[in-house]
Amino acid sequence: MTARVYKSTGSWYVLKDDTGQFIQARMKGRFKLDGITSTNPIAVGDMVDVQQEAGQETGWVIAGIHDRRNYVNRVSPARRQRHHIIASNLDQSLLVATLRDPRTSMGFVDRFLIACESYHVPAIIAINKCDTFGEEDEDLFRLWCEVYQAAGYTVLRVSGTTGEGIEGLRTLLAGRTTLFSGHSGVGKSTLINILLPGLALRTKEVSDWSGKGMHTTTFAEMFDLPDGGAIIDTPGVREFGLVDIPEEELAHYFPEMRARMDECQFNNCKHINEPGCAIKRAVASGEMSPERYVSYCTILDGLDKE
Repeated sequence: MTARVYKSTGSWYVLKDDTGQFIQARMKGRFKLDGITSTNPIAVGDMVDVQQEAGQETGWVIAGIHDRRNYVNRVSPARRQRHHIIASNLDQSLLVATLRDPRTSMGFVDRFLIACESYHVPAIIAINKCDTFGEEDEDLFRLWCEVYQAAGYTVLRVSGTTGEGIEGLRTLLAGRTTLFSGHSGVGKSTLINILLPGLALRTKEVSDWSGKGMHTTTFAEMFDLPDGGAIIDTPGVREFGLVDIPEEELAHYFPEMRARMDECQFNNCKHINEPGCAIKRAVASGEMSPERYVSYCTILDGLDKE
């Protein structure tokens, strides 16, 4: 029988079978053998084959994993030499960000976007808590819109408190499987509770003493939307370590750089000190965001340390 993984707790999995029923299953021991390069051999969003466990009338085991259409991964926070698959078989991803309390940095956003670009997952940026914006926040919001819209990304202005932007978000989510990600405390669970009333995901306030969010989601979990499609809620992420991004490929994952690379004088241009670089020329002329270029240089410099 074929089923889709809706929740992973590390040893047991909640699956939805091809009849629409939810079942619990564990994975066969062979998935823990050598050859698995991620800390989680089975991820939320995976399509799997399940069978009844030998000698058990109600027990199920996962006997096989279907090829993934795509996935988003990051460096495992617990085991830096391994990677962790956040979710698979996605139509798009939504990064929920906040300009303060807690502050989401552009560097974090760019790393998330690179991970999505590298596996061909379209990404959307939702800037939450817009009801709390002061004058400086409004200026920063306009900058984010200029920077990321110029790169080809959709930027939403939303509020889980007032409901601003929720209908536009609902339209973008309908009929699609969407990964929700972001720092703890940015309001992912609040937004999901609005989109799925009655779900009542736990929410917490941002820590007063640290200004950082506190984890409320322990495991990744998928929820079906009433208008079709699904949301995959994920634990809050403090940092986003990139996996298997060679230096010479990094620029390909910046859409605005990818569009200009063929104009560089050298095919192996890294866009740092080389003459005839179309990317540096675009930054100097104002055609490309200096913030994104600085982010590229910073990430490029740190790739060998990840």
